[in-house]
Amino acid sequence: MHLDDIDRAIIEHLQADGRIPYTRLGAAVGLSEAATRQRVQRLLDGEIVQVVAVTNPLAGGKRRMAMIGVRTSGATGPVGDALAAIDDVDYVVVTAGSFDFLCEAIVDDDRGLLSLTNRIRAVPGVTSTESFVYLDLLKQTFTWGAH
Repeated sequence: MHLDDIDRAIIEHLQADGRIPYTRLGAAVGLSEAATRQRVQRLLDGEIVQVVAVTNPLAGGKRRMAMIGVRTSGATGPVGDALAAIDDVDYVVVTAGSFDFLCEAIVDDDRGLLSLTNRIRAVPGVTSTESFVYLDLLKQTFTWGAH
């Protein structure tokens, strides 16, 4: 999907305030409320944007976040599907380099992380994992993509 300057402006405003009324958003980007609603819906339907509340899990009671590097053998498709289906995994990417996948995990504690890594290791095709435990969350932004 091609993004024009108005789409980018809409995205920037939604990143600043995902609850902005269509009337205010439209006025800010030079469109009517109806046209703005259609543009936002097109961005949502095209999976260009998601409007969600972003949280800091460490501030919200979770005590352990980690990135887990996963090495596999064979085709990545079935392994990726299995990793994405695990509830405690909130982010899965296929990578190039020493890992085939990176999975971000948010769990209650170290026992939860151990349980999760054991579940990941049990996925057919997984040959090894390496966990990178987050000690603190210093920056988390989602402002890319509009420029």
